[in-house]
Amino acid sequence: MTTTNSNVAGRALVVGGYGAVGSVVTRTLTEWFPGRVVPSGRDEARARRLGGVCVDVGDLAGFRQVLDELGDVSVVALCVEPEDAQLARICLERGIHLVDVGATHQLLEEVTSLHEPAAGAGATAVLSVGVAPGLTNLLARRVNDAVGGAERIDLTVLLGAGERHGTDAVRWTVAGLGKPATARARRVPLPGFGVRTAHPFPFSDQYTLRRTLGVPEVTTRLCLDSRPLTASLFALRRAGLLRGVHGARQQRLLTSLFSRVHLGGDGFAVRADAYRGERHATLSLTGKGQSRATGLVAAHVIRTLFTQNVPVGVHHLDQLTALADLPEQLAAHGITAAG
Repeated sequence: MTTTNSNVAGRALVVGGYGAVGSVVTRTLTEWFPGRVVPSGRDEARARRLGGVCVDVGDLAGFRQVLDELGDVSVVALCVEPEDAQLARICLERGIHLVDVGATHQLLEEVTSLHEPAAGAGATAVLSVGVAPGLTNLLARRVNDAVGGAERIDLTVLLGAGERHGTDAVRWTVAGLGKPATARARRVPLPGFGVRTAHPFPFSDQYTLRRTLGVPEVTTRLCLDSRPLTASLFALRRAGLLRGVHGARQQRLLTSLFSRVHLGGDGFAVRADAYRGERHATLSLTGKGQSRATGLVAAHVIRTLFTQNVPVGVHHLDQLTALADLPEQLAAHGITAAG
């Protein structure tokens, strides 16, 4: 298998480098690799204050120009979600590695289709970088291996409703509530939070894991740390009030509300359960700050690209052996595991 060279030179361009996730990536990488991190975003003043540059993911010509002017970008961390995979294509065809924290399944599939161009240019793209997808993928791989190849994997995600998430993350979550459920709710014990009712939710991990792990049935469910808020939101979904034209207006209203009102804490938990016949394996992770955790995962991935041999092409987090011990690495940041 072709791999990238270890000790990659050049700088990391963090797109959205002053946002909820990107600021963590920028700060953490700067501690590890002083002088090798360039934060960027649409707000030129904010980017410049951090010593960065202006980048608008919707302006592809401008993005190419930034790469040309910087000259030595070896990794791009995409901490905002563009409309399509064209920005990813620009990076990979230039031989620039990509770390994508995006969570939209369709967009991740578009980037996955760039595997051959990326491999041909000697570039690596790492997808499913964050909490869910991301840590859920890594836990799923471990419990799948523990049962010798699962027939079914259930993933459960609890998010803190009090955290100040980025606008893109809030918008994506609310949009997910507008999609009809494809599975039943499930009562799940989560470390530190007790038994919670989690509802099926269209996280991308449940789709990609069916391919990367070869598991026929994978379902991801969501709940918030606030029980009343969880019940209310999923009642709206059951009533169909978040679908269609009327639903789009409701989604905008909820996005605006969640961006301003924070009811709950900032803790999160993820759990993976694998089943094969009578065999069952489960693992959980808990921590504080989903956005912070996503940024830390991305920073660790970039550090791995800078310092280790990693296969070229497009890969999801659970497919890279070099990142298999990431949950243990995150323990130093207060993200802890439970069996």
